[in-house]
Amino acid sequence: MTRKDLSHYAQDFPMLSKSMNGKPLIYFDNAATTQKPQMVIDAITDYYQNQCGTVNRAVYELATNATNLFHETRELIQRFIGAERPEEVIFTMGTTDSTNLFAHSFGKAFLQPGDEIIVTEIEHHANLVPWQNLCEEHSCVLKFVKVNDRGELDLDHYQTLLSPKTKLVAIAHVSNALGTVHPIKEIAALAHQHGAKVFVDGAQAVPHMPVDVNDLDIDFYAFSGHKIYGPTGIGILYGKYDLLDQMPPVRYGGDMIETVTLEKSTYQKPPLKFEAGTPPIAQVIGLGAAIRYVEAIGMANIHEWEMELLEYANKRLSEIPGIKIMGTASEKSASITFNITGVHPLDIGTLLDLKGIAVRTGHMCAQTAMDRFGVTQSVRASFAFYNRHEQIDQFVDALKEILKALA
Repeated sequence: MTRKDLSHYAQDFPMLSKSMNGKPLIYFDNAATTQKPQMVIDAITDYYQNQCGTVNRAVYELATNATNLFHETRELIQRFIGAERPEEVIFTMGTTDSTNLFAHSFGKAFLQPGDEIIVTEIEHHANLVPWQNLCEEHSCVLKFVKVNDRGELDLDHYQTLLSPKTKLVAIAHVSNALGTVHPIKEIAALAHQHGAKVFVDGAQAVPHMPVDVNDLDIDFYAFSGHKIYGPTGIGILYGKYDLLDQMPPVRYGGDMIETVTLEKSTYQKPPLKFEAGTPPIAQVIGLGAAIRYVEAIGMANIHEWEMELLEYANKRLSEIPGIKIMGTASEKSASITFNITGVHPLDIGTLLDLKGIAVRTGHMCAQTAMDRFGVTQSVRASFAFYNRHEQIDQFVDALKEILKALA
């Protein structure tokens, strides 16, 4: 049975009515960034036109109004991801920024030489390079969980890596390269049995499915605003409050201080001690508008419709001769990464562009995932709730035409 069609919401997104190379835009690069609904654009414009003031620093009306909007968004995000208190929500510049902030602070607070960090062999560079650097700085050991040929985590291998030396497990909730949805709740429970903490890169999960950090019982979680229909330049780092309270700030300046003398400074409690300087106020307000927008649609509804699109796209793509799909896990997000025998991914992406179809090509910022599956580059089509069956049909028809032209 067809799930509830949400594609009519495309009318809320100005960019989706545009053309590309003279063709109606078909936007299938939603794993990279999503388009923005008018209400998000309006919220940002309204702040700059009618309410522009700084936050946390002044008593005049504009500043007070901006501060209220700012903190209302923090509380909104707390509820949206199931955190216990708003102080567990830190504003950053994005998932990568959240990861780096967390890595430096966690390393200072908890890591000793010989400690171990576990990641998977298919992580996005932003959830790999920081840990490589951290292990070099602190003389720690980085270990890698294997995945099977379907792109699923080898849980038996994961358990062999866990030990009393394990201090952190850092893993994506959803693989950006393969679309695999990892069993985060089970991963976290196993890690906690060994006293390890769990950091989750949620960039590809939060926009596409309900996420409850309390139910998952994870220690830290990061995601970006621009992947959930909000603006760029804003991200979230969630952390359990007692752990954040033990971690030192890594940026210093205004607003994160409690007292300052010429000799010494003391710092605010979380989250403010991690938010030095004037924050991205308009972006925070825009993210709040984006979350209100998806909540009105319903994250469960969004997930169900995107699974319908994924199922349909897999069926249609199976008609393409020589196609090889990377990542066929039983639990996936609405993203398909593939190669076609004898055709370079860049050629596919370029020729699709001429037909108005936007897809991602390259190594997806996940070179180790490409290595695992024996390729250097791929094509990725990733869907959002505003996409529809007819666009998938046009996409597959375009691929067939490209193959004929290149034959």
